[in-house]
Amino acid sequence: MKQGKSAVKNRLGALIYKESLQIVRDPSAIFVAFVLPVILLLLFAFAVSLDVRKVPVGVVLSSDTPTAQSLAAAFSGSRYFTVLPMRHTQEAKAAIIASKIRGYIVIPADVETRLHSRTDDALIQVIADGSQPNTANFVTAYAQGIASLWQAQHGYVSVAPVSVQPRFWFNAELESRRSLIPGSIAIIMTMIGTLLTALVVAREWERGTMEGLLSTPATITEILLGKLLPYFVLGMLATLGSALMAVFAFDVPLRGSWLVLMMLAAVFLIPALGQGLVISILAKNQFIAAQLAAFTGFLPAFMLSGFLFEIDSMPWPIRLITHIIPTRYFVEALQTVFLVGNVWSLLLTDMLAMLLIGALLFVLARAKCHKSLEG
Repeated sequence: MKQGKSAVKNRLGALIYKESLQIVRDPSAIFVAFVLPVILLLLFAFAVSLDVRKVPVGVVLSSDTPTAQSLAAAFSGSRYFTVLPMRHTQEAKAAIIASKIRGYIVIPADVETRLHSRTDDALIQVIADGSQPNTANFVTAYAQGIASLWQAQHGYVSVAPVSVQPRFWFNAELESRRSLIPGSIAIIMTMIGTLLTALVVAREWERGTMEGLLSTPATITEILLGKLLPYFVLGMLATLGSALMAVFAFDVPLRGSWLVLMMLAAVFLIPALGQGLVISILAKNQFIAAQLAAFTGFLPAFMLSGFLFEIDSMPWPIRLITHIIPTRYFVEALQTVFLVGNVWSLLLTDMLAMLLIGALLFVLARAKCHKSLEG
């Protein structure tokens, strides 16, 4: 019995050593594991932003009265707008067509009359560029808010305005970077786990070395473990590097513990590696395996995980599909551990879902991989 266990240990160790050498000698694997995460984190931190700041808008000032000038100054003083003063609406229309501004605000010549009027005439007119709906809604709402606040400060409202003091939990500064970067780690891990593993068995078939492996005393389980364990370690190292970069380079708070973070990464690698392994076994060709990994791994993770687009706003058939995408649960878990802390009632649910999906994928991979050249 001891000799049998020792033989299994030796065979598994030899297979792990062989695959580790393959990773070290493969520049693409090193690039995907250590260089690509840095590039993607830089892109998500600086190039991708959901924050609305310094939106260029025009302010059409139709008169030079002190009241109109004061109202225009209120818009110029906002940190959310970059104001371009204008004289005529035709100038503002040309600017919005040329995409130089995202909207414009018209302060009419009879603004003082409107302030004292008891009719429902609007104080200002707001025109927004509807080609970007979120920005258009922001410009409209914030312009109306500035005008209402200015009216209250200058005593043009008879009823005292309600004082609203909003508080935002978990991300008080409302910086999109703090939610995007934890989610981007999930996308990076999907690429490393699924894409690199999708090439593992396919590469052996393509190079003609799979036959040699199948002829050894090693079982299919030993062969698969020997190939996956080095990529598991590679994924863990990539997660640690990405998390260190997120915390110390991009100032994303880690309110949970590092141990829990690495535990989540280990659990997520199970379905990620399992999916890549299934693709690799079915494809037997590196090019096809890479394409399948992109279409079934990266794209669903990017589009349907809640990383960029809220799942609750998706149609219900798409919401159902998101439940079979492991990255969805990893994004939720990462945002929880980074921004909230070790909330086990949430983390355990996500971990169980990832483990279940991973188990099903490994069962499928084992069923499709046979120790015969015909399998």
